[in-house]
Amino acid sequence: MIKTDTGKSVVTRLRVSGRKLQQGPEMWPNLPEEILLVIFSYLDAQALGRLAQVCRKLRHFTGKDAVWRGFAKKGLNSGFSHQGTDTASGISIKERVRVSKNWKNGCCRRDTMLKWKRNLMPWICLDRDLLYLSQAEEIRAYRLHSNVKSLHRQPFAAFLGHREDVCRFVLASSHIISGGGDGRIAIHKAHSTFSIQFTAHDQDVNCVDCHRGIIVSGSRDQTAKVWSLSSSRVGQCLHTIQTDDRVWSVAINPMLSSFITGTACCGHSSPLRIWDLQSGQLITCLGTDFRRGAGVLDVCYETPYTLLSCGYDTYIRYWDSRTSTRRCVKAWEEPHDSALYCIQSDGNHMIASGSSYYGVVRLWDKRMNQCLQSFSLSSPTSSPVYCLRFNTRLLYAALASTLHVLAFTTSDSLVLAH
Repeated sequence: MIKTDTGKSVVTRLRVSGRKLQQGPEMWPNLPEEILLVIFSYLDAQALGRLAQVCRKLRHFTGKDAVWRGFAKKGLNSGFSHQGTDTASGISIKERVRVSKNWKNGCCRRDTMLKWKRNLMPWICLDRDLLYLSQAEEIRAYRLHSNVKSLHRQPFAAFLGHREDVCRFVLASSHIISGGGDGRIAIHKAHSTFSIQFTAHDQDVNCVDCHRGIIVSGSRDQTAKVWSLSSSRVGQCLHTIQTDDRVWSVAINPMLSSFITGTACCGHSSPLRIWDLQSGQLITCLGTDFRRGAGVLDVCYETPYTLLSCGYDTYIRYWDSRTSTRRCVKAWEEPHDSALYCIQSDGNHMIASGSSYYGVVRLWDKRMNQCLQSFSLSSPTSSPVYCLRFNTRLLYAALASTLHVLAFTTSDSLVLAH
């Protein structure tokens, strides 16, 4: 029954493939899926949940990924990039929408996965059911249990190659590439005994990144270097860039055309500079209003044109080279005036950051101006969050002497956000 512009109701009969459909509740199970999808697109998540209780067919249909895809693209950390690419196809979209609400509301269960006696500056990387954790001069690999909220206490592998502490490392093409306080870069095959080490810088290798056979390293010795990972040229330096400032962070553009360095901001130039990967020449600087000492501790690309940065000046900045290199598109300030040690993005709406005091992890929605949720992991003692990594269900945070996990999947979630 449809109401006309005059307010009168007229009876309509739907025909699909020449077949007349019944009206009333009996017609719903017989509608084609394409029509149901259009109708259900006007419903919110709560209405879809109620609709699933009507009958078995509707319950089955409302569980399909196509019904929930629109909700997922608007949600936080639901496994969809800004371009709409599904990066977590192994998990049903309906489940991801449910968990996305827990991220938004700060509902999770917190656990301490590991403890160690010495205060360190650990770094972590995730690879499906494996977690890699730097511990002093070695990198340990742990298997995550099936529920992924706990791990085997004993590492199944340890990768050595440094005489001093590992500063940072990355996983790329089944390789583990690390930089250490001894000025060396170590390259390990993740699933074999292959290993190579070489002296890369005169001082600490503070940061490394690797993409499609190219390694970029940054050092306290005020240089950034480009290296080859190909089997015939591994360890060969392709370019040496004089940055005239200590390099704290690097990131390679996904298009493999350039890379960015984040420096200590002790000179007169911007701490964010983009360099051509082929020639090693400076392309451009980002920003003009950094104060002295506003060093950039972490940078990450989302797309070839957009990236995030954070550091000592307490701001997360979102840059888009297509609009302007002088000013960031948006900035978010850490509420307690703490330095920001690390950031990660879901590639869409959510950012997670790690602060310098009391192990504070914050969740940010790019569409909002203020912090969305925060979690203090080291109270009453203070520790920076040196590194954090997350997937659609869990967030891992490495502090000076502990590794924490925040699980957003459990149905009896505890509200831990402040």
